[in-house]
Parts: sequence; structure tokens; C-alpha cells
Amino acid sequence: MKTIHIGLLGFGVVGAGVTKLLKEKKELLESRIGACLNLKTIADLDITTDRGVDLTGTQLITDATSVINDPDIDIIVELIGGQTVARDFILKILENKKHVVTANKALLAGFGNELVRIAEKNQVDLAFEASCGGCMPVIKSLRESLVANNIQAMCGILNGTCNYILSKMTQDGSQFEDALKKAQELGFAEAEPSLDVDGYDTAHKLAILSALAHGMEINLDDIHVEGIRNIGPDDIGFAGDFGYTIKLLAIGKKHENHVEARVHPTMIPCSNPLSHVDRSMNAIAIDADATGRTMLYGHGAGMMPTASAVLSDIVDIARNIIAGTPRRVPTLGYPEENIQKIPILPMAQLSTRYYLRFEAQDSPGVLSTISGILGENDISIKSVHQKGRNADGQVPIVMLTHLAKECRVQEALAKIIQTDCVVGQPVVIRIEEDDTE
Repeated sequence: MKTIHIGLLGFGVVGAGVTKLLKEKKELLESRIGACLNLKTIADLDITTDRGVDLTGTQLITDATSVINDPDIDIIVELIGGQTVARDFILKILENKKHVVTANKALLAGFGNELVRIAEKNQVDLAFEASCGGCMPVIKSLRESLVANNIQAMCGILNGTCNYILSKMTQDGSQFEDALKKAQELGFAEAEPSLDVDGYDTAHKLAILSALAHGMEINLDDIHVEGIRNIGPDDIGFAGDFGYTIKLLAIGKKHENHVEARVHPTMIPCSNPLSHVDRSMNAIAIDADATGRTMLYGHGAGMMPTASAVLSDIVDIARNIIAGTPRRVPTLGYPEENIQKIPILPMAQLSTRYYLRFEAQDSPGVLSTISGILGENDISIKSVHQKGRNADGQVPIVMLTHLAKECRVQEALAKIIQTDCVVGQPVVIRIEEDDTE
């Protein structure tokens, strides 16, 4: 039986999970592949901590370069994270004509185009199923299962931290800060949560998925990104009163000459299955012309779900090695010469519906002033809702709009803020009416 040797860079939570699966599922994997997967060497700066994993037959060292330069190793798994050291390592691995498996969405979103070109030049595989959606097979679905489809739209919950926080706020009426603290206590949020709660982690994933869906270069810079820090219990409550749920969504849509790619808090109808994806779970709905709507659901993070996705890539590459067919499937699903530069629609040109919440002064004429400015900017109001005066003396006014253009909404809000009618910044949440039934 052929033996395929594997090297692992990074022995953290996911690295330990990958090691555990390779050891404990050895016989199952051999029966499915027809070859032995041997984890030859692990490199990590910490070699003293016991991860609770059997390392019999595996060498644990601190020098990653030794793994990269080992001529016996066929596949190297990068689980270090970050965009500096990990990038340098992957570049060296690819230039050494070794196959790479990574879960590093930030690196792929920032430098993926470069890595794809180098992998193609050296005729090796670069695989990253674990980078988007944890154990959901969304990469394989876009790249292989839906290959005969034009992908028309994607709408997904791709960050477990934000989804847990919004679920906690919805179910318990918690403030954002309290829900974030609970998420940190449970291990759903990092001590420094900005990457998650400000929407950038989700944007990294959307950049990768958009490239796979549309045959375009990875483009992180032009994705509109907003996080969830400004969402409060009042907004959650109003959304529920109107029959909506608030989720942080990654939204991608294909148009004739451009794509939409945006990340922001979104109000979706309670009839939408995504509204029932709670806690740290992830899900994505994919609209395609032949299949219609497909929905994937699963754990977006965690030791074993992520390790499972990593193993799926290892097995795919192992099968390619056995068959002598490296790069059987192109990295982004298209031959490099067919990958295009497709522009992303500037957010200012987007047209959608809006939820607007103002903290208004409790005085005559305020509502007519706000409504007048919105009307001057071609923003049609669907409904207006006013609650009682709060402790600071202001009156919350909530408006739902009909379809309006983003640039006109922003112009109107800038004018409203300059009046004496409102206090602080209004809360703006976009509404996606289309459900997934």
C-alpha cells in the first residue's frame, strides 16, 4: 500500500483535531483512499504542552523549515494563521512543489490570487475547504457539485461569533456588550473580537466564495463591510414586531457586468430558514439556475468540524497523487486563463429596502422634517413607528422604506443629522425580503 506523508505547521486546537482524526481514523481513511496517510512531522513553537493526542510515529519539532524542505513529505497542512509567516511558508511550500492544505481565509482573501498563480505554475494543489463555513462543504459545492450552474446569488451566515451574539440578544434581550462577554466565556469569541464583530472575517469568506462562484479574481478590497456593534435590543425588538430577524449576512449577487458583494447586519423575514440559524451555527443559501436554491448548514468552527474539512482536502489531494492527476480541479474552479476581473458594485449604487431608527427630539414638527428630507431624496416611506419617550427624553422613531438607492439614503441621513431633530447617529439596517422557501 502506498504511503503519503503529511507535514503539519501549527499544533493548536485545529492542528490537534487534524492529528486526532489522522490517528483515530487511520483504517477508515485507508479503506476509502487505498493508501496510508502518515503524519510524519508536526512543527510548532510550543512542543511541551500536552494536547491529549497520540503522537506515536510522528515527530514534533519547532523548525517549520525542516518540514517544508523534507523531500519525503507530499502534503503540508498550514494551520498557523495570519498573513505574514504563514504566507512566507506557503510560498516556499508551493515553490518546493508540495501540495498545500490551509484553513487561512484571511491569507487567501488578501493574497489568494498570488498563491493560486504560484500553485498553477508549480502544478501542485492548494486546497482550503476549511476556510469558509467550517464543516459545511461550500467550497466543494461551488467548485464541483454546482459546476453546471450559473450561480445567481449567495446569502449566508458565516461567522459563529456574530451569530451567537445576535441570537443571545434576540432570545434574552441582552445588550451587545453582555452577549459578547458571554460568547468570550464560552469560547465563541476571541479576547480581541474585532475581526469577527466588525464583519471582516465574514468578508474574507465572501471574497473567496465570490471568486469560486463567478470565476473572478479574489477581491476583498471592494467588499462593503459593516459589523454588529451598533445593533441594540431596541432594534432586535422592532425587527421581531415587524416579522423580521437580524443576522449578519454575507450577500453576493451576480448581475450582467458586475457582482454585489457586501457584509452587514440584515433584517430577513422570520419565514426565511436563515432566521432560525442560531448560536454559533453557520448556513448559506445558494441560488443557481439549474438547481434552484440549495442550503448548507453546519458548525462553522471548532476543533473537529474544522479538522474534518481539512481532512477532506488531504484525501482529495491524496487521491490525485495516487492517480497521478495533480490539479485535477483548478484551485478556484476555473483554469487560470479563464479567471476574470469582474467589478464589484459600489455600495452607493445599491438599491434595497431600509430600516431606519432615529432618537428624535420630543417636539412638534420633528417627524415632518425627517419625512420631508427623506422625500426630497426620493425615499418612499412604507411605515412609521413611534414608541414612548425614553429615559433621556428622546423619542425612538422607526421607519421602514420602500426600495431606495444607498447613495440617496446616505445623503438624506447626513442632512437629518445636521438638523436639531435627532440625537446621535441613526441606526441603518438593510432589509432582504426574498425568503428561501
